Amino acid sequence: MMTPQDKLDGLLYAKMICNGMENLRINEQEVNDLNVFPIPDGDTGANMLMTMQGGADIALDCDASLNLCSQAVANAMLMSARGNSGVILSQFFDGLARGFRNLDEADAQQTAQAFRMGVEHAYKAVMQPTEGTILTVAKDATEYACRQNVQTPQEFVEEFLDEARRSLERTPDLLPVLKESGVVDSGGAGLIYIMEGMIRALNGEEIVSGLSTRNQTSETVNYDLFTPDSELEFGYCTEVLVRLQNRKTDIANFDTEQVTGRLEALGDSVVCVKNDSVLKIHVHTMEPGKVMALCQEFGEFLKVKVENMSLQHNNIIGKDESSDEAGEEKEPPVRLATVVVASGRGIQQMFEELGADYIVDGGQSMNPSSEDFIHAFKCCNAENIIVLPNNSNVILAAQQAAKLYHESNVIVIESKTIGQGHAALSMMNPDLDEMDEVVAEMEDAMSYAITACISECVRDLDTTQIHTRSGDYIGFSGKEILSDAPDRVTAACRMIDSMDLSEHAVCILLEGIRADSAETQLISDYIQSHVPGMEVYIMIGEQEIYDYIFVME
Repeated sequence: MMTPQDKLDGLLYAKMICNGMENLRINEQEVNDLNVFPIPDGDTGANMLMTMQGGADIALDCDASLNLCSQAVANAMLMSARGNSGVILSQFFDGLARGFRNLDEADAQQTAQAFRMGVEHAYKAVMQPTEGTILTVAKDATEYACRQNVQTPQEFVEEFLDEARRSLERTPDLLPVLKESGVVDSGGAGLIYIMEGMIRALNGEEIVSGLSTRNQTSETVNYDLFTPDSELEFGYCTEVLVRLQNRKTDIANFDTEQVTGRLEALGDSVVCVKNDSVLKIHVHTMEPGKVMALCQEFGEFLKVKVENMSLQHNNIIGKDESSDEAGEEKEPPVRLATVVVASGRGIQQMFEELGADYIVDGGQSMNPSSEDFIHAFKCCNAENIIVLPNNSNVILAAQQAAKLYHESNVIVIESKTIGQGHAALSMMNPDLDEMDEVVAEMEDAMSYAITACISECVRDLDTTQIHTRSGDYIGFSGKEILSDAPDRVTAACRMIDSMDLSEHAVCILLEGIRADSAETQLISDYIQSHVPGMEVYIMIGEQEIYDYIFVME
């Protein structure tokens, strides 16, 4: 084991970030499996991994002070944050960066203070913090480590990790839903894997997992999507790392604004971060060659990635993105635009028909990042933007993006389900004088909507109310399980019987990709025969996780 270092500098911090990410990558599936709800939607590990990946990508080329390195890492993580745990994690590291501000290196006490700021910052990111989560684990571990007589940053992180493990074991005592499900908090577990990797970096070890992140392994490029007759509708996602060159520019006084303005003329979704002598640039453009030429005015490439966005399996679905082509005069902003999160092409089309201006591809198990939202905001070109996340695990990322984006008044309506989003958008009145009035009507409309789902159960579940086995089907609304049965139809019928639908007249029945049309008709017939006056509209939703989604209005 390497002798503990007295100070933490930028290079060592960068190694800690990369090691933390790699150790989480190795254990990603284990974190995903710590899923309270017994359906195949566990994504905490994947969300935290993609958040860490953003920080690791910039840290790989970091040769700066602790101040500059931690800030660059934090900025990248804020942009790549996904899901509630990912957003909280990004805020924790943003707090660390604030604690390391103006420090080329940090001793044990300065490291302790940075961790305190990390915890404080993470708690502030959540309107109503819940104990028994990653927040509790980070807080308990930091408070414990700060009370110990540590002499080095390494000793502090070791003490942090010891208490974090104990705190994680206590999470079921703070959250009854964890105890009932027989699991510990998944976000807290992910944080521990990150810290375990960081400790190994402090010990001089480098973790090379040999694995890929989920979005890399699951990506399937279908080149038939771009034929000889296709038009380049969405442009290229262009990412470069540039090493600034002394012979081309004054590196010490280099201002990213001189690059950002010119990049915005070539495309959108622009991110430009300077870390000592390295520029990280991201832009969606129709002309990547011009981006390359611009970069070479100041330096030379360390890494280049250019992807045709119509071939990206999980790419955002947008409207009129090509209107930002270089050379075209940008139209004046509209008064109001709406951004809606949805997965499943049929569900996306449903929202498009309701008038959504921009669809962000995502939802359960595929949470969009803050950067995805910022890209959507830029494409809207509106004075006011209303966002409907339609998933409780997407709201924080949308809110974080709204805080980072200053070109529009972005309002996040906290829709937690597809049904709430559908009701809100259906009743939106854009002609009202005040935006507060528009939002109030939408929030009132969504309060009456009920969303229920049918999905396969992926593990045995034995609670006071439900006794079901892996492979069976459960019906649920929110986090309340309403029915279980060996088949979808029975589970759906039992679920309908358990619900009070006397105040609802319409049911939109969204059929998932694994659903059966004959079964769908049986379910529809059952609803109409057992719920007086209920009209059922069957739609092909093409959603992946839920075999059926029921929207009651």
